[in-house]
Amino acid sequence: MTAEEKNQNKGYLNGARVYLSGPMDFVASREEEKKNGWRIRVKQFLQSYGAIVFDPWEKPKVRGLHEYGKEGVVSINVRENWTFEESRKGAEIRSECAQKFYETMHIDLRMVDISDFVIAYCPTNIYSVGTPHEIITARNQQKPVLFISTPVVFPALENLKTHLNSSGDKAGLQLLNELENQVPIKQNPKGIPSLWYMPLIGSNNFFDSFGFSKYAEKYKWSKSPSDDLEQHNPPKRPLLDFLRQLNMKLPQKWNINKNKIEKDDDWLLLDIKQV
Repeated sequence: MTAEEKNQNKGYLNGARVYLSGPMDFVASREEEKKNGWRIRVKQFLQSYGAIVFDPWEKPKVRGLHEYGKEGVVSINVRENWTFEESRKGAEIRSECAQKFYETMHIDLRMVDISDFVIAYCPTNIYSVGTPHEIITARNQQKPVLFISTPVVFPALENLKTHLNSSGDKAGLQLLNELENQVPIKQNPKGIPSLWYMPLIGSNNFFDSFGFSKYAEKYKWSKSPSDDLEQHNPPKRPLLDFLRQLNMKLPQKWNINKNKIEKDDDWLLLDIKQV
């Protein structure tokens, strides 16, 4: 065991409170996301350093309000009741939908509020509303948001195009082209985030990957699709390496006005002890 490993839970991450933000509604499978998603690995990594991790899939219990805001695989099914009907009944149904999910929004934003910093996974191909809300809440409080924007590529799409071209299926190609425009299917091989996020987050807190492969053996992680993505798109700035360094040394930032590196005073990791 190295000296770093011996002192792993004695650094800046020990006792730090971290919220894990990212899409949950429009992922390919909510069940798979909850069971094997990125949060599972990042939580395990952070907890090994003594961090307190807030995971919206596993919300903390609320004293006196049991099951408050609890979110599961089928909790979004309430939106199937939604209607635009302009009537008393329509207004009642919309109100019920809003009230049902209010508890989830309430407790998630409370977790952001009591966190020291936020980790936000924001792939450009997944629609999300809660994630930007949580990011803005954190940044309004001058809290760091570590923003992961991975490459977005669709190998199956390219394989299908190749197949349709080789088979001379012009009708199939036309339908595929229409599908790309209707969805829309937009690849982002460099993982470039929205320009709006850049001034909101701060230029020093963007990452192109989690960097799971480097730590897979240590934490005994089984293979996942994110590993294939990182294998074909080698990380340039992985999150987990940054977190390991953060545990030993607080980050700095580039001050464009002074043209120099300086302390990043967003990193207020409060030393809270019971008295």
